[in-house]
Amino acid sequence: MTAPTELPGLGRILWLVMARDVRLAVRHWDQVIQPLIFFVIITTLFPLAISPALDELRKISPGVVWVAAMLSSLLALESLFRPDVEDGTMEQWVLSGQPLSLLLLAKTATHWLLTGLPLVLMAPLLGTALGMPQSVWPVLAGTLALGTGSLSVLGAIGAALTVSVRRGSVLLALLVLPLEMPVLIFGARAVDLAMHGEPVAGPLNLLAALLLFFVSLGPFAMAAAMRISVES
Repeated sequence: MTAPTELPGLGRILWLVMARDVRLAVRHWDQVIQPLIFFVIITTLFPLAISPALDELRKISPGVVWVAAMLSSLLALESLFRPDVEDGTMEQWVLSGQPLSLLLLAKTATHWLLTGLPLVLMAPLLGTALGMPQSVWPVLAGTLALGTGSLSVLGAIGAALTVSVRRGSVLLALLVLPLEMPVLIFGARAVDLAMHGEPVAGPLNLLAALLLFFVSLGPFAMAAAMRISVES
């Protein structure tokens, strides 16, 4: 993948960052597919643990799908920045004079494309297995698209804070999970309202507002945390 020549200097740099991460993901495809497999396993275990009756599963299906998506998003976070810190790439970015916040945002966007988007595409099928009607598919996919974007940004902030900590996955989960609760609540609530034929504009607007808030301020928090981690 080569950067389009018509892009300005910073745009080409961001394109190269994203293209580099895609190439690395292709080489380490097992790390990319791991969250998706985990997502499938969690959602398919619930009918075995509770009841195969669709009436009972339908009541809890919004929460099941959203909790599974939230936990799956945590799996790939520890390796989001750590390889770049260990091989010196991140230190070069810090010293390059380029806006570190945008570089980290580009990495986070690529992370969502590789891990969050597959969850969004797979969720309607798994939701059907839990008794969700097909009429809910657009709402489920829309809430997950907004929600997983927020989860990726929050997770990237936590990954930047814990990147210098050995085996920081537990600390990362403790930092990120409480912040993700509003996203979980609004996402599951929107799907539940859609299943009962009620308006979903309220929770969807709140999810969109959260995403805009995190995307606006998250890159600066990532950059500050990364500078502290690299310099320590």
